[in-house]
Amino acid sequence: MEWIERLNETIDYIEEHLTEEIDYEELAKIAGCSTYHFQRMFAFMADVSLSEYIRRRKLSLAAVDLQGSDVKIIDIALKYGYNSPTAFNRAFQSIHGIAPSLVRSEGISVKSFPPLKFKLTVKGVEEMNYRIEKKDAFRVVGVSRPLYKEIEKNFAIVPKMWQDVAVDGTINRLAGMMDMPLKGILGVCGYNTDESMKYIIGVASSMDASDGLEEYAIPAFTWAVFPGEGVCPQAIQELEQRVVTEWLPTSGYEYDNGPDVELYISPDPQNAKFEVWIPVVKKQ
Repeated sequence: MEWIERLNETIDYIEEHLTEEIDYEELAKIAGCSTYHFQRMFAFMADVSLSEYIRRRKLSLAAVDLQGSDVKIIDIALKYGYNSPTAFNRAFQSIHGIAPSLVRSEGISVKSFPPLKFKLTVKGVEEMNYRIEKKDAFRVVGVSRPLYKEIEKNFAIVPKMWQDVAVDGTINRLAGMMDMPLKGILGVCGYNTDESMKYIIGVASSMDASDGLEEYAIPAFTWAVFPGEGVCPQAIQELEQRVVTEWLPTSGYEYDNGPDVELYISPDPQNAKFEVWIPVVKKQ
């Protein structure tokens, strides 16, 4: 229940700072995990991305302000972080379906998006297989791309990256470099030394990184490992959602600040076999 309470504390923080730039790092600190993990948890739990939720809340309050006052539209736009009337008008119409200038007309309807409230719901419909595994640090050799802080911007980057490495022969090249017990192609969402994020496609290997490849060190962690199979990426996304919404809240574990790892044992996207590895620590 403490985990759910922390998520609700992040909602309180958002509500208190809706007229400011929301600090994702502070939200993650309240939730007790990295900004990446918090955004993933939020999206899975709320069924909406963090940035979209904040946008809806700001524009919901903006509609109330327009209805209940004669304050200039540009001043309300600035209040909620929109620096131009054009940007505010576009965002407002995307949510409410009308221009902000029409809201003060009699009989005009707008949408309301109230604050979220998280609660624990026990489903127990379908079993989940998992194991807890302690693993020493290991080295990944592969290729990487930088990621955005807002994870929804990465939804096009990662699938395109997998397509590229399949077509240009990188996957076959990496498969020939596997020489450590962790067998399979890895998708790793990790951090650079400056705390920016990147996505790495690679293998566990002790061979030299050369000819366009790079290395990435994954520290020792305790991992919760979840096997799955099916058509990807849908199957792995559904498993990751179940891990966050069904397993994590009642597991006795919480996210540790480490990378997420996808292990593709059979990488055929139409009949994939994979494992999801999340770094965890026992709740105190």
